[in-house]
Amino acid sequence: MYLKRLNLSNFKNYSEIDIGFSPRINCFVGDNGVGKTNILDAIHYLSLTKSYFVSVDSINIRHGYDYFIIKGIFQNKHGSEKIMCGLQKGKRKVFRRDGKEYTRISEHIGRYPVVMISPADNSIITDGSEERRKFMNNVISQFNREYLDDIISYNKALKQRNRLLKDYAAEGKFDRQMLELWEMQMQKPGKRIFDSRAVFVEEIIPLFQKYYDHISEKREQVKLNYRSQLLNHSMNELFDMNIEKDRILKYTTSGIHRDDLNLEMDGYSIRDIGSQGQQKSYLVALKLAKFEYISKKGGLKPVLLMDDVFDKFDEKRVAQIIELVSDNRFGQIFITDTHKDRMQAVLSQINIEYKLFMIDEGIREIVINGKGKT
Repeated sequence: MYLKRLNLSNFKNYSEIDIGFSPRINCFVGDNGVGKTNILDAIHYLSLTKSYFVSVDSINIRHGYDYFIIKGIFQNKHGSEKIMCGLQKGKRKVFRRDGKEYTRISEHIGRYPVVMISPADNSIITDGSEERRKFMNNVISQFNREYLDDIISYNKALKQRNRLLKDYAAEGKFDRQMLELWEMQMQKPGKRIFDSRAVFVEEIIPLFQKYYDHISEKREQVKLNYRSQLLNHSMNELFDMNIEKDRILKYTTSGIHRDDLNLEMDGYSIRDIGSQGQQKSYLVALKLAKFEYISKKGGLKPVLLMDDVFDKFDEKRVAQIIELVSDNRFGQIFITDTHKDRMQAVLSQINIEYKLFMIDEGIREIVINGKGKT
């Protein structure tokens, strides 16, 4: 499966573009701010129904316009499929596959898996546990649709329980049985989410360590550890143990919405001791492990999006990563970079089909299929 063609209308800084891609490597080079990342984000939209970088869809509409449209043609062994995503200000987002609109947009997730590697990923290391839960959710939901349904069900019930706790505090009353009704709605999906996350972390660890060893040449030892209150207690026990605390704080303090991942290097938090280069290598290895995991579980090779990954890496490290992802384990790859000469030199050393695009005032194909364009 690969993205054959992309068409954008009024998406971010693009008024109208239409691009055809190589089924293997596509590289966009140009200065910062010219729109390289926006192309990768449009591909992320087509695959996962949302932007990788912003949560409000309307922000992606080009300034001065009231809509955007993203169209793509995905090619697989059975033929081609046309995907369209559109948004008009003040209206709901529309998603269509081969002209048929989805009843629920979430039904689209998992059909065209994608993995993005971006400088924004540093939030997985530096920010709170929510970012690491998002990472786990993003991986598992791309091959397990029931997991996404469980996340939605759990969060709906959690929201209602939290609302009751706030209302009770404001009104000076308390009804434990009403809370228990929402707790019952949280328990089954919460247990399934916990089980899925525990299996995921256990299975991705060896893949992650393999990729980190390759990138870092085995200079450090890295680990992942799953932290969850459900490792020691059932959901029902947690609710009973923390009911007074929940009443005081006016929100639910226990459950799978408090899960976390410990990211370690040489026995310490990577956030505390890792250099910029080590943290970046850690994240690249984690995302490549995510790619292989989704590929094995779902039976499809995700599209790999590598946005400005090579900043602060020397040319040897860049060549190592390019050589790694050009392996047959990987499928279609999109790369953005500011150094045209460096990318062209690295790509010319591998025996694989690629296209190189230059972005300045427009988008120009400067190398096609590994051969200079005349």
